[in-house]
Amino acid sequence: MEKYVPNIFFALIFIAGIGYFVMNVRKLIRNIKLGKDVDRTDRKPERWKNMAKIALGQYKMVRRPVSGILHVVVYIGFILINIEVLEIVVDGFLGTHRIFSGPLGSLYGFLIGNFEILAVLVLVSVIIFWLRRNIEKIKRFWSKEMEGWPKNDGNIILYFEIVLMTLFLVMNATDVHFQEAGHGNVISQFIAPWFSGYSPEELHTIERAAWWLHIIGILIFLNYLYYSKHLHILLAFPNTFFANLKPKGQFTNVEAVTKEVQMMMDPNADPYAMPEDGAEDEEPEKFGASDVTDLNWVQLMNSYTCTECGRCTSSCPANLTGKKLSPRKIMMDTRDRLEEVGKNIDENNGEFKPDGKQLLDDYITREELWACTSCNACVQECPIGIDPLSIIMEMRRYLVMEESAAPQELNMMMTNIENNGAPWQYSQMDRLNWKDE
Repeated sequence: MEKYVPNIFFALIFIAGIGYFVMNVRKLIRNIKLGKDVDRTDRKPERWKNMAKIALGQYKMVRRPVSGILHVVVYIGFILINIEVLEIVVDGFLGTHRIFSGPLGSLYGFLIGNFEILAVLVLVSVIIFWLRRNIEKIKRFWSKEMEGWPKNDGNIILYFEIVLMTLFLVMNATDVHFQEAGHGNVISQFIAPWFSGYSPEELHTIERAAWWLHIIGILIFLNYLYYSKHLHILLAFPNTFFANLKPKGQFTNVEAVTKEVQMMMDPNADPYAMPEDGAEDEEPEKFGASDVTDLNWVQLMNSYTCTECGRCTSSCPANLTGKKLSPRKIMMDTRDRLEEVGKNIDENNGEFKPDGKQLLDDYITREELWACTSCNACVQECPIGIDPLSIIMEMRRYLVMEESAAPQELNMMMTNIENNGAPWQYSQMDRLNWKDE
């Protein structure tokens, strides 16, 4: 019975880690579903293509070659190296050791050898990322919204990756049988001499410690994702699939307003006629968005998917000219408010109780919203298809249509259009006087 204790302990840790992860995923899905429904099931071939190119192929990342190529290295390396987790899990449950080495033969050595090379490349890339963030201090990582937890979160992820890759190499270097076989130890064979002063029993203890810390670290990292910007590892794929495929300059229309305008333009329309289905037209409860539950579920998923890389903000003309607007902050604020709403629901037995807060004013200021030029630079630059502009426009719609709180210049323009049929403060009779001057 005693020999099964490690297996039982492994099973308990593994089940607890996966169980907690599943619980958080369910909470994540619940929070995203708080958004309004929107249909993103059209043009499926194009959506699959986008997901393959952007999420899997990383083609938008390499527009900035240094960070892009390093990210691709970390992405490929981390994904492929973690294939070995499958062997660790099987070994953990069955009490075996490198169970795939026998059936795979020389292929096993080829795979592990490539994993070791990738581990070194990941280590180098992650160290360069750390230097860029903390020594070179690239401007987009030191904006105001990146103070505190966002800054620490970025570094914690880098430390995680350094530790996990190091444990993988140490585990291989101190595995006596693996080193003696001489297959796949392309990197670890140079690390093994560092442990030459240890006895076989001590080497076995170090190897087992690295093995346990490696799998426990992976489970901790898996559950850390929910609280981290690294959640994009999971959400980048659905986010790119459900991204808006309409032209970037095309904004959504409120259906109720569209119907009113169409009726006004149709001289034969009967304003009192019932709809064909016999039901009365329903007016929207609210025009635009003042809180996260007024946004659609894709916009809420966008907020969780944000990598906080700052490419959107570094390309925003409003931000570059000193305005307070930061598209990255818009996404971070949306996610923070959504998390607050989710915790409120958890604390009140599945029901949201008004907390006197909302996304507008408490998180995102009106000054930020009106600083936006709606140029779509943030949407174009995002490496995973996030659309901060759609949130900005929905919140502007609320300000204009619900609170009549547009800036004075905009109100004047809309008044002129209503009265004069043009944005300028001239009567329709005088609009062409300029041609006679």
